[in-house]
Amino acid sequence: MADSENRGESRRTVLVALAANAAIALAKLAGGLAAGSSAMLSEAAHSAADTTNQVFLLVSLQFSERKPDVEHPFGYGKERFFWSFMAAVTIFVSGAVFSAFQGIERITASGGEKESFGIAYAVLGFALVAECVSLARAIRQTRQEAKEAERGHVEFVRRSRDPTTKTVLFEDTAAVAGVVLALAGVAAAQVTGNPAWDGVASLAIAVLLAGVAIGLGHQTYELLIGQAAEPEERRAIERILRGHPIVEDVGSLFTMVLAPEQLLVAAHIDVPDGCSGDDVERMTSELEEELRREVPAVWRVFLDPTPRERARTEAAPA
Repeated sequence: MADSENRGESRRTVLVALAANAAIALAKLAGGLAAGSSAMLSEAAHSAADTTNQVFLLVSLQFSERKPDVEHPFGYGKERFFWSFMAAVTIFVSGAVFSAFQGIERITASGGEKESFGIAYAVLGFALVAECVSLARAIRQTRQEAKEAERGHVEFVRRSRDPTTKTVLFEDTAAVAGVVLALAGVAAAQVTGNPAWDGVASLAIAVLLAGVAIGLGHQTYELLIGQAAEPEERRAIERILRGHPIVEDVGSLFTMVLAPEQLLVAAHIDVPDGCSGDDVERMTSELEEELRREVPAVWRVFLDPTPRERARTEAAPA
């Protein structure tokens, strides 16, 4: 139920960001062409990349809801991570690379073009307001989720496995910073009469976008290749396993994130030699129930109980 509510909130957050970025991208493109500002065109590319990313995130939310099947027995939860990774690639290619190209072209240009500063300020002012609205929505959602998780806001965002809201939050934060950089570049070009400052702002936006893309890409990459549960989750799982009266020892413990709120748990546990099949079956049932109760993210549990004497024999050197 909580996961369903989080998906609904994430979808609304993405839709707000999508509407804002689509309108902003069109305004920046028209304004950049009319004003002759490379920084504004860089920001148009930035907003266009963000708009594409919102579509990716909506696709990920839709695809990840599919039920497990024969071909995908652990479900489609990692769709969330894949499409978020694609969003990071889009930010880098469509945003950072284009902005760097625009900046270099502007700095090396002859400088004969005339900019319309009034149009630039009007469009960037509109963009700043719209981006702040979208950012406020993302901050409100992550703060609520941080409160529910009993963590600080910054710590929650850093450690959250939900790539959807995190991507929107990072994108909108970068978007607000990018608009401020564009405004600074336009203002510097107007005050000094040197349009190269507009190009410098474009290069700064390129660096900003590259940093966001690399950060998001690294986090989703870790989840895609099989990141383990959080350390406190692993400690709680091991404590529960060791706490059962039949369990004598816990050997190997494996965990993997299958979706933002779904964990796979597999463990090798040692049991007394005299345990019957009924004892083992009852133990595994009790452990699965307690694991899911104490660690809500636990979804699939695989336990391999081995009699203590057999475990010692298998561990002995040949």
